[in-house]
Amino acid sequence: MIYVAPSLLAADFSTLDTEIKKVEAAGAKYLHLDVMDGAFVPNITFGPELISSIRKCTNMIFDVHLMIKRPERYIDRFVKAGADIITVHYEACENPMSVIHLIHSYEMKAGVAISPNTPVEHLFPLLEHIDMALIMTVEPGFGGQSLIPSTVDKVSTLSKYAHERGIDIDIEVDGGINENNVGLLVSAGANVIVAGSAIFKAKKPRVVISAMKNGGIITS
Repeated sequence: MIYVAPSLLAADFSTLDTEIKKVEAAGAKYLHLDVMDGAFVPNITFGPELISSIRKCTNMIFDVHLMIKRPERYIDRFVKAGADIITVHYEACENPMSVIHLIHSYEMKAGVAISPNTPVEHLFPLLEHIDMALIMTVEPGFGGQSLIPSTVDKVSTLSKYAHERGIDIDIEVDGGINENNVGLLVSAGANVIVAGSAIFKAKKPRVVISAMKNGGIITS
C-alpha cells in the first residue's frame, strides 16, 4: 500500500484548518510534520504547540519528523500533542536505540531517518526495532530542493535488505518528490511518500495524490 503524506511546511499557515481539510479530502491519510530546531538543521519551523492546535482539525495520521538535536528531551511533549508516529534522525541521537525504546514506551510508532550523506547501512541494525525508516532525498532543512538521484539507490538497498530478512517495515522518502519522479522511489521500495508544494500548491491535489499512489500515473 502506498501512502502519501503532504508536508505541512508547504501549506498556507494563515488558513491551516482549510489547508489540512483540503488534503484530507483529496485522499491523504498521513500529515507530515517537520519540526526543526535551528541547530540540527539551519531552519526553525514549529513545535508541539502547533501540532496540538491542529490535532482537533483532522483524524489524519500525524507523522512527526523531528529534525532536532537530542530529541529524547521532547518525546513526551510530542506524544501529548497528538503524534501518531515519531521519527528521529540517526545523526541527532547519541544512542538511537534508547530513543526508539523511549518512543515505544509511550505506545507510539517509532521511525529513524538518515540524511543523504549517511550510509544506509547504519539503519540495518535498527530495522527490527522500528516501524518506519525515512530516507531523506534532499538535505534536511528547507523545502523546494531537487531530489538527489543517489538516494534512490539507498531506498533500493534498504528495501532489499529488509525483504531478504523478512522485516516488515515502512520505507518513507522525503524531499523534492513530485508525480514525475515518484515512480522511481516506489519502484525502489518506498511506500510512504512525503510531498509538500507538489500537493499543497496543486490546483487539483486529488489528482496529484492519486498519481503518486499509482507511481506517477495520472488516473483521474
